[in-house]
Amino acid sequence: MDVKKIKVLVVDDSRVHREIISRGISSDPAIEVVGAAQDAFEATDMLLKYRPDVLICDIVMPKMNGIEYTRKLLPQYPIPVIVLSSLSEAALDAIHAGAVDFVCKPNVGSPQEVEKFLYHLINKIKIASQSKIIIKQAPEKNETQIKSYTTSKEGKIIAIGASTGGTEALLRLFKQLPRDIPGIVVVQHIPANFSRMFAERLDAQTHFAVKEAEAGDIVEPGKIYIAPGERHMRIIRRGFSIKLDVFKGEKVSGHCPSVDVLFESVAKEIGKKAIGIILTGMGSDGAKGLLSIRQHGGRTIGQDEASSVVYGMPKVAYSIGAVEKQGSIERIPTLLLQALINKN
Repeated sequence: MDVKKIKVLVVDDSRVHREIISRGISSDPAIEVVGAAQDAFEATDMLLKYRPDVLICDIVMPKMNGIEYTRKLLPQYPIPVIVLSSLSEAALDAIHAGAVDFVCKPNVGSPQEVEKFLYHLINKIKIASQSKIIIKQAPEKNETQIKSYTTSKEGKIIAIGASTGGTEALLRLFKQLPRDIPGIVVVQHIPANFSRMFAERLDAQTHFAVKEAEAGDIVEPGKIYIAPGERHMRIIRRGFSIKLDVFKGEKVSGHCPSVDVLFESVAKEIGKKAIGIILTGMGSDGAKGLLSIRQHGGRTIGQDEASSVVYGMPKVAYSIGAVEKQGSIERIPTLLLQALINKN
């Protein structure tokens, strides 16, 4: 019995890149490249003709860039889009426009870089083919900021894990939370160097002080710490202080940074004063760690299927009994505040 292949359309103004991508991803038996376009207008014709499952789109293109194309395309043609970008904030702009993921473009003169690029791209195509396109509504009526939080913050911590779809989910979550809450530590699966840009963007777009975590940082109320790409992050209790340890290591649960590494340390060091939240993402990273938080007396929350771009990590966590409360990304701030108020 033949397995249905994932139909992919490649959009890039460089013929060299189109050929490298098309040949590279076609080597995977699960993927079929149905077309390769040089700009957004040619891509639209091919979309209507071939009806692909996933669109790969360069950001820098003539006539219309990939960000604007994604923004205009999705309301009429809701297809998972993976954008290709050099190291720049443009990749995060594309995610905000509705793309499900991004991949850093390689140096085509380096066979090792090209091979690594194609490996990651093939993996992301398979994830994107299972993702949900969530069209943003403007204004987002359900996202009302909770103004204040009055319970003691001493010794408490909020730990969050996310993957595909997480950068936008985190932004929406943080915009709704009051600043006077316990410190927040986050593992978002993201490439090295992009994590710093992501932290800077959250710092600029929310009322929280947000930074890329560094070893030795003290977790403080009203501040958010983002794990660096390709570095694990865990917490260490030192008296009344909570310190961060950031370090290189092998992948855990398929990832570095790993949500499980963070959650396990939170369960061990903070116990019943911890709150763990698992958001949208493919795979199972974070499920065991979230269960550990709950088993140590902490409170746990999972994002629901309807609001998740990929209901993978939250689904696994829910299925093993790690999730105490489940809700949409709009509902999670209320669940979080209730958990904080009801804790010792």
